Amino acid sequence: MRMRVPAVPARDTGRTPGNEGAASDNALGAYLRHCRARLDPSSAGLPAVAQGRRVTGLRREEISFLTGVSADYYSRLEQGRERNPSVRVVEALSRALQLDSDARARLFRLSGINPSLGPEGMSARVHPALLRLLEDSSSAVAYALSPCFDILAVNQHARALLSPFGGESNLVRALFTHPKARAFFTEWPLAAAASVHTLRRNAFQCPDDIDIPDLAAEMSARSADFSSLWESGADGDLGRAYGAIVHPDVGRMELTYTIFSRHATPGQRLLVGAPSSGSRSAQSLTYLTAMSAPAEGNPPA
Repeated sequence: MRMRVPAVPARDTGRTPGNEGAASDNALGAYLRHCRARLDPSSAGLPAVAQGRRVTGLRREEISFLTGVSADYYSRLEQGRERNPSVRVVEALSRALQLDSDARARLFRLSGINPSLGPEGMSARVHPALLRLLEDSSSAVAYALSPCFDILAVNQHARALLSPFGGESNLVRALFTHPKARAFFTEWPLAAAASVHTLRRNAFQCPDDIDIPDLAAEMSARSADFSSLWESGADGDLGRAYGAIVHPDVGRMELTYTIFSRHATPGQRLLVGAPSSGSRSAQSLTYLTAMSAPAEGNPPA
């Protein structure tokens, strides 16, 4: 269950120096402690612990494990010795603390970040030409990726195709940490290697993109497979997307992908995957999209 916490007034700016509000010297740390105390290991998906646990809520070390953020860095956030976490860190904390949209927005604001820099504002970051291609891909799966593999925008087919990953907004994180990833991607080892090698290439092409090293640090802490591929030093480009997948609702589907990019937005890509006309995959995609579409009069999830 997502926790609801009253939101504070939104800011109009992006990141601002210092802490929010004059009433508290460490509002961010207090809020993190409050959210941490409301969870227990079982609700966070952690192994059961022995009875007699003295800590109320999650330990700092458990938040570190869930997010990939070092325990020392998280402690500094709670203690007010670090007050400007990145968007990537705040997103990871929002997921680990199971915050709903209002609570997540509050955490962003307390961190000095405009909440629109998170997933709700991602489509605004897509190059206009790529966004037009996405919107025109009415018979194919289409989704835009940032240099760190955040899923910035999807069409209806892509939303249905990626539904097994729930609210996960980063393709690398889905590949390496989601329990359904290895069954979903039939060529998981190739997909995983290509994604990490492309991420390394993007790190060189986009040296000012702080989300890439943040993601790499998080994933290296959470996945031995990712850490091994990242430390290998190999880099490359996402030459092709791995189009054979097994969706839990419709079975195997095969898509032929075309990858688009623009020099104005290095590292950003649009992936468009089309099934063969009249194939079982085309029928499955049509059925899957119709099945996942919101009922008439209901907003999309």
